[in-house]
Amino acid sequence: MSPLNDLTQLLRLQVSIYHNARVCGDWKIASGEQISGKTCFHMATQGGCLLSVPGYDNWVLAEGDLVIFPREIAHSMVSQQPQQGTQQHLVISQSQNTPGTSMLCGEITFANPGFQVLLDALPEVFVIQRDASTPWLTELLNLILAESLSSETPSNPLLDKLCELLFAYGLRHFIEHQHRGIGIVALFTHPRVARAVSAIHAEPGREWGLLNLAEEAQMSRTQFAQTFKQLSGWTAMQYLTWWRMQIAWSYLEAGEHLATVAEKVGYRSESAFSRAFQKSHGTSAGAVRRGRQTEEKKVEQNKNMGS
Repeated sequence: MSPLNDLTQLLRLQVSIYHNARVCGDWKIASGEQISGKTCFHMATQGGCLLSVPGYDNWVLAEGDLVIFPREIAHSMVSQQPQQGTQQHLVISQSQNTPGTSMLCGEITFANPGFQVLLDALPEVFVIQRDASTPWLTELLNLILAESLSSETPSNPLLDKLCELLFAYGLRHFIEHQHRGIGIVALFTHPRVARAVSAIHAEPGREWGLLNLAEEAQMSRTQFAQTFKQLSGWTAMQYLTWWRMQIAWSYLEAGEHLATVAEKVGYRSESAFSRAFQKSHGTSAGAVRRGRQTEEKKVEQNKNMGS
């Protein structure tokens, strides 16, 4: 799964925990009816719950099962067993003797704009069960729960990092074992096409063409082109350009010069690179780099004001 690992690293996902508490009483956690555009996940770290998503079958989420909403849609979660009393959200470490369910909820953001292509290839919701096929889920659950039981606050930087791993592992497991659709992620699981994709990722600045990519995949040129298109809906050259532009965004955000970035991603002229970048991202390469420089100046100013 090297291509998927490359993509995960490129997108630089970040998790922000917005709920990590023991929910007690006659409780219900629900999203709004409108799509919010967020990517989120939920996990019952102690106990279980019932998940209801309009238009889908209901799920019984056992302790440690992971549910991911690539594009958040209306949904709700309630206790598996009827509870009495007013709904309360208590600090997990201080409420272990109170009947309830410990619920963890987080929002995922991506530093690179290429995330939208990935999300478009995923269903609106999917569940990964904690069982013998997902030992990583049990291990991360134990670490997350241990951190929650030792903390007096809903979240902390370490818990956020653990949940970044949780989402990344969940994404990889779904693509490897459950994904059956087309789209960019289908390229990563094809035994031959994935070789060509890995080659693009390893050398984005190389002068790639259908012939040498097909050779990487150990396929004929025609077979490779047809398979690539059938899997993803893209041509191999479209994917090459897309990947180069995502890499370029990361380089520019890091403050590298346009000419250097253009060369790294396979463009002989800065003007040709700038046109391709503008077409891909809807903004100029210079604007992305200037945005980075502006942020650096703000950080430096804040440091000077604090000294």
